[in-house]
Amino acid sequence: MTRARLDKVFTVLLAGSLAGLALAVAALPAALVFGIGFSALAAPYSELPNTLRTPPTPQRSNLYANDGTTLITSFYQEDRVDVPLAEVAPVMRQAVIAAEDTRFHEHSGVDLRGVARAFTVNRGAGETRQGASTLTMQYVRNVLSNDPRLSERQRAAASELSTARKIQEMRYALALERELSKDEILARYLNIAYFGAGAYGVAAASRRYFSKPPADLTLAEAALLAGLVRSPHTDDPINGDADAAVARRAYVLDRLVESGQVPAEAADRARAEQLTLRPSQTPNDCTAVPAEHNDWGFFCDWFTRWWNAQPAFGATVDERQLTLRRGGFSIVSSLDPAVQRATTEQVRRIYSVDDRRAAPTAVVQPGTGRVLAMAVNRNYGVAANPAGQKNHPNTVNQLVAGGGAIEGYQAGSTFKVFTMLAALESGLPLSTEFDAPERIVTDYSASGAASCDGYWCPRNASDLMDGRHTMWTAFGESVNTYFAWLTERVGADRVVEMAERLGIVFRAEEDARLARHGAREWGPFTLGVSATTPLDLAGAYAAVAAEGSWCAPLPVVSIADAAGRPVAAARTHCRQAVDPDVARAAADAARCAVGDQSMYRECDGGTAEGLRRLLGRPVAGKTGSSDGYATETVVAFTPQLAVASIAANPDDPRDAVGQRVQGQLVEAVGEVLAFALRDEPVRDFVPPSEETAFRLTGARAGN
Repeated sequence: MTRARLDKVFTVLLAGSLAGLALAVAALPAALVFGIGFSALAAPYSELPNTLRTPPTPQRSNLYANDGTTLITSFYQEDRVDVPLAEVAPVMRQAVIAAEDTRFHEHSGVDLRGVARAFTVNRGAGETRQGASTLTMQYVRNVLSNDPRLSERQRAAASELSTARKIQEMRYALALERELSKDEILARYLNIAYFGAGAYGVAAASRRYFSKPPADLTLAEAALLAGLVRSPHTDDPINGDADAAVARRAYVLDRLVESGQVPAEAADRARAEQLTLRPSQTPNDCTAVPAEHNDWGFFCDWFTRWWNAQPAFGATVDERQLTLRRGGFSIVSSLDPAVQRATTEQVRRIYSVDDRRAAPTAVVQPGTGRVLAMAVNRNYGVAANPAGQKNHPNTVNQLVAGGGAIEGYQAGSTFKVFTMLAALESGLPLSTEFDAPERIVTDYSASGAASCDGYWCPRNASDLMDGRHTMWTAFGESVNTYFAWLTERVGADRVVEMAERLGIVFRAEEDARLARHGAREWGPFTLGVSATTPLDLAGAYAAVAAEGSWCAPLPVVSIADAAGRPVAAARTHCRQAVDPDVARAAADAARCAVGDQSMYRECDGGTAEGLRRLLGRPVAGKTGSSDGYATETVVAFTPQLAVASIAANPDDPRDAVGQRVQGQLVEAVGEVLAFALRDEPVRDFVPPSEETAFRLTGARAGN
């Protein structure tokens, strides 16, 4: 039922109840009626529902890039952003008063003369031509009928057709007028009113219909918007009756002239203007990111998953989503549009959007955990894929961060870093030597191709790796048998625990089972047989870059609530996961893998030697190949940035990507680092102590 129809019914219902009071208006002195009469009717302000004293106006939340101005998307149930009255054009304020309550500045919340007049005019005309509700009463009704903190029954009661409800509305309106100024009430009304086409509040309406802020509205535009409030569902000129909207505009202009607020000549010019709309739609949710930046969708999706995991926003996921979509937050994300663009370009040079294989890539900032980019060669969206193509070219599955249906990918020898860290923490130095054979038979039970009489017996990728190695050379050249031996010395459970300490999440059911109940026998873990994601891996290596400080991956720089107050959930969450000198030692060995040189000149070749030349600054990292080259992984880091990229087929792990793609990944990761660090000073790694590098000691402090 339209509000005009409701007002007509209310007027009829009230006629009997208010007839005596209306006669008193004519017969008694104004002071008596508006003093004694209204005092008896009004409720004390202290008895008002909290929602009227502090209205929970649902407002959209906006997610921005790290520059604080580039909009990624918005989240809302109702498209609304509250604005102060000073940011609304004076002509808009005048227009809504002229359209809805010409005596707004003269009454005290209830206009009894207006009620009597409306009843007389409407009955004589046989149709609704004047309403009985003041702006204050309309505001009360709007708040109570939309308050999420009230039950459905209570919200329905706020707009039911009854004299009792109308009288309660009057009582509340009178109480509000005693405590709030007219400007405060007008501002609240303008921010809560529905203007049609999904626009709640004057700021959203100005953007929706004219793509401008409410401060810039012209007379014709303001009159049009003010006219929509009466019947927003039917008069909406975008989706409804444009002729009706123009007719209401003319009505509002007439009322502005009658009230002396606008000269007749100005109103005539506005009336003669053609209806000219410049509609714009506020994006809502991650599938509505700008089309030209579709690749932002995967970051946006991960942001919502992060938000849903924050207890500060509610006890359940549903409550947290409601908080996001009604809370009016201004969220500055960690996404760097330039780094994101460069990362996406590199990923798509490896595989096209239509390729069944993918190269999900994450860029993480050491010391904060903030994620600057998340890229993958897919379209973010729910459009249908060709038969048999589950995740390409379109998907909303989280291929970069994991979760939902995505458990992750095997990252091969990149997991050797956890074995090295556990060994260093146990007191073994970087110089720990072992004469690594071509194949080694361990004490870990195993079956299948990697089994020798029931025991795990890995071999090196090449017989050229055989011979004496230290952690420097074994990590640089990725000597499997060295790390199998080292795992036995340290204990596989300590290697698994180190990985968890640095943020590796076991999303696959079998991996989680082994980590909880079979870690001591999980020797192959050191070769990266557990599924992981580029984001987890980048975060773990970022902790090494940050001298052992692991930071939870973070998608935001700041969050401010609707009142502009900072929200604590945006703070970084870091902890010293490993001793700084242990982390420095691991970084020193990791320089060998990418063609850099350790501080003690102990490197002797690596699996990605061209990376140091490409980047032109100190760098460390690791490559990894899973069994049969099913996946290929490259991680690289400097003191300022960490990048991880994994080539895989997300839909079929048996579909091997092949060894050749590793070189492309190395180049891509190097290009991303070079671009992202283009304006950053060159920083070198802090060398580990000679003790950690060369001397066997007792266990070093962990987290």
